[in-house]
Amino acid sequence: MFSEIRAVFSRRYLLQNTALEVFMANRTSVMFNFPDQATVKKVVYSLPRVGVGTSYGLPQARRISLATPRQLYKSSNMTQRWQRREISNFEYLMFLNTIAGRTYNDLNQYPVFPWVLTNYESEELDLTLPGNFRDLSKPIGALNPKRAVFYAERYETWEDDQSPPYHYNTHYSTATSTLSWLVRIEPFTTFFLNANDGKFDHPDRTFSSVARSWRTSQRDTSDVKELIPEFYYLPEMFVNSNGYNLGVREDEVVVNDVDLPPWAKKPEDFVRINRMALESEFVSCQLHQWIDLIFGYKQRGPEAVRALNVFHYLTYEGSVNLDSITDPVLREAMEAQIQNFGQTPSQLLIEPHPPRSSAMHLSPLMFKDQMQQDVIMVLKFPSNSPVTHVAANTLPHLTIPAVVTVTCSRLFAVNRWHNTVGLRGAPGYSLDQAHHLPIEMDPLIANNSGVNKRQITDLVDQSIQINAHCFVVTADNRYILICGFWDKSFRVYSTETGKLTQIVFGHWDVVTCLARSESYIGGDCYIVSGSRDATLLLWYWSGRHHIIGDNPNSSDYPAPRAVLTGHDHEVVCVSVCAELGLVISGAKEGPCLVHTITGDLLRALEGPENCLFPRLISVSSEGHCIIYYERGRFSNFSINGKLLAQMEINDSTRAILLSSDGQNLVTGGDNGVVEVWQACDFKQLYIYPGCDAGIRAMDLSHDQRTLITGMASGSIVAFNIDFNRWHYEHQNRY
Repeated sequence: MFSEIRAVFSRRYLLQNTALEVFMANRTSVMFNFPDQATVKKVVYSLPRVGVGTSYGLPQARRISLATPRQLYKSSNMTQRWQRREISNFEYLMFLNTIAGRTYNDLNQYPVFPWVLTNYESEELDLTLPGNFRDLSKPIGALNPKRAVFYAERYETWEDDQSPPYHYNTHYSTATSTLSWLVRIEPFTTFFLNANDGKFDHPDRTFSSVARSWRTSQRDTSDVKELIPEFYYLPEMFVNSNGYNLGVREDEVVVNDVDLPPWAKKPEDFVRINRMALESEFVSCQLHQWIDLIFGYKQRGPEAVRALNVFHYLTYEGSVNLDSITDPVLREAMEAQIQNFGQTPSQLLIEPHPPRSSAMHLSPLMFKDQMQQDVIMVLKFPSNSPVTHVAANTLPHLTIPAVVTVTCSRLFAVNRWHNTVGLRGAPGYSLDQAHHLPIEMDPLIANNSGVNKRQITDLVDQSIQINAHCFVVTADNRYILICGFWDKSFRVYSTETGKLTQIVFGHWDVVTCLARSESYIGGDCYIVSGSRDATLLLWYWSGRHHIIGDNPNSSDYPAPRAVLTGHDHEVVCVSVCAELGLVISGAKEGPCLVHTITGDLLRALEGPENCLFPRLISVSSEGHCIIYYERGRFSNFSINGKLLAQMEINDSTRAILLSSDGQNLVTGGDNGVVEVWQACDFKQLYIYPGCDAGIRAMDLSHDQRTLITGMASGSIVAFNIDFNRWHYEHQNRY
């Protein structure tokens, strides 16, 4: 549906500006190639006025969809956000790839990522040693001095009049190299076989060892491959899970799973450590130089010659106009050549890329012995009812950046969020001595009478246990969705007036839990409702502030977008991940199920024998799924159902939370202690001083620096949280 189109990008196909890529609300995309540029323009003006989406700080206008990659780069705020460390190196590289025309929908223009490590031999990897990192100021071909001399001589002694000189006759990114990295997983296995007469490659050429691939890229004059993003998030690419017969190498070794470096005991370790290396200070300080080579001023011209960074002329934008070739045989041959040589991304900038600000400059406390105080603030509400839901929607662009709290008695408050300091003595604070006070209490919270009444008094089913899963707050803080009503509905209330704005029916029994996906800036997101009848319904929340069904113009009786079945018992917890298009839900007596957002049941997540009764679920955008079961038991699953880690603690946990990068897990429960764990292996990173009451709910501010907890005593407590510090203290050596 047009209403679900979120971004429209101009794209090249075979170096011609004749394509479009359309991104949808469910995070899928489709690419079209058209006969000419005029058609592209017509199509853009027939599609919704969404621009390239809301993520890059650009206006949602059709002219933005038709802008050049360089114009997108200049107008976007992403470089500044990266410099200020608001986004990660991975996110920034994905942004550059996306605007420069790289796409998962074209193997010839697959996103390109750098090799960042050089040590694939040691038993341990020390991420504080510069020697373990690649020099990102040089292209792959120039890292080995001997080989660099070979390429320089090739360029200087060029004698072919038919084509301009180049250093490399192969590219750092081609359809062939992408398929060779991903040959073990579908659909790439099929693509590979289709391109090679139904046969796998010679076993000695097949990707079978990370260390060997790195060595080859340093020695072989026909191999200057960089990496693909999957090296930083997809452990499955290293496992021959389908049991393909990939042959036997000349050294009589059977090619099966990819051999990993000794410092990675399993594929998940390799991906996690490789990702940590990508986000390390060494890479952060050098990454702008690699960007200069791939997307920037060293991509072509005299600077590219000096940097040993010139490729075959048919890899560059503007090198050939296919429309001028009238002979169909000649045109087909030229297209085949372009596909064979690879395609250089669009050039985004013609001056040096600015460096990233140092972590020391942005967060000096992290490098000092002096520790920030753990508790920033305690705020006591007049009602002593336990705070069972906390939503910290604190993005600065919001009209009301706030922490919304809901109590067990369904009294809710919008507590304004301030990024200023020195609010000592503002009304509503209980700690005068706090110096950095982010929250100001809305005076309306205590007003339980008249038009501003903030208590939901509609009849709820008395057997429903009120907990964090009963509530969802929209990303703009303007509405609360609440379930548990006797009439089998869930309801939407305005936080401004406390009034009921929408009643949503669909289940055959009482709705027991709600969840929402991460919202777009426009506010659109998926809502999932689970019920006693063992079903889940998927809904769509519009930025126009209501649940919409298949008819986007009517909110009176919206129909769910999908019905998710498979449970045999009441659904008690649910999480939805729009990035991956997945819903993970847990039934009262188990198990946990994984569905697509279109309603297909993919798999059950089978925990260990003693993990039978799921109660809480948290999923990262990259698919790590933490499930808390009754009696203090935790399991960490990959989204493909692999049990990665488990632990048992002596606490009745009431709230769990993953950091935005999925690396850290925060837990809190009846014993009043907030604990932080490394999510991959449940290694404990930090314990906060115990609170005087149990913890019922938690959320993180958008900058991941403040943790807000809802307490059984009716208070909220704000903690300083410093994932970076723990990263430096605990995670540098493997």
